[in-house]
Amino acid sequence: MDTSDARSAESVEEPDPGGRPSATDEPPAADEPPAAPPDERDARLADLEDRWRRAAADLDNVRKRTAREVALVRDAERARAASVFLPVVDGLTDALAYAKQVSDPLTEGIESIREQGIVALERLGYPRIDEVGVPFDPRIHEVVSVVDTDEVAPQTVVAVARLGFGAPERLLRPASVVVARAQG
Repeated sequence: MDTSDARSAESVEEPDPGGRPSATDEPPAADEPPAAPPDERDARLADLEDRWRRAAADLDNVRKRTAREVALVRDAERARAASVFLPVVDGLTDALAYAKQVSDPLTEGIESIREQGIVALERLGYPRIDEVGVPFDPRIHEVVSVVDTDEVAPQTVVAVARLGFGAPERLLRPASVVVARAQG
């Protein structure tokens, strides 16, 4: 055997039978950072943990903001859909008033359909405002007339000229009311 062959045979290492790579196996990957000192590693870990917490907080804020925006859009669409019923209910109210004056046999049917419209508005989240004898509340009432009377306290709703729908915090339409004159 040639001496050069002997040298090359000696330089070839056999793999370890235990499956461990030998020193001449693949070098460490180039994208792995070299082992950092413990201080740098702790600082890097703290930085990553801070960034993770900030990202989690940002995600939570996005969820909350989206939920608020969805609720606003849903309420706006509900109000838009409910407002379509208002002219129908008003028309049925006028038809009912006329039918009662002329003793029309359709009065009960008109009243039934009107009530269905009112119930539909209530189911959409806009209860009717039609109470008489309650104090005037500018958040839900709109004064269309004032009367002099000694039968009720001043600024009390005496009659409802047009139904209102909603609540003070979410009003579709205020009730048009007649109130007792304030004494003064």
